[in-house]
Amino acid sequence: MAEPITHSFKVLVNGASQVCVSGTSLPTFLESLGLNPRLVAVEYNGEILHRQRWETTDLCPDDKLEIVTIVGGG
Repeated sequence: MAEPITHSFKVLVNGASQVCVSGTSLPTFLESLGLNPRLVAVEYNGEILHRQRWETTDLCPDDKLEIVTIVGGG
């Protein structure tokens, strides 16, 4: 059986180009960057993306993400 064809494309993350594979969800992409999805906030194409929508958000070519890591302490 043939494997499904996957396409890669570029997304912009905090101003830097990153490669992403089609069908990649936002949490999976964050993990591929070495980030814990529970400890970041994400702006997706200019709007804060609510965490409830992360699992249903697949990245697309030319998406722009701004990722901020949440740091605790005082």
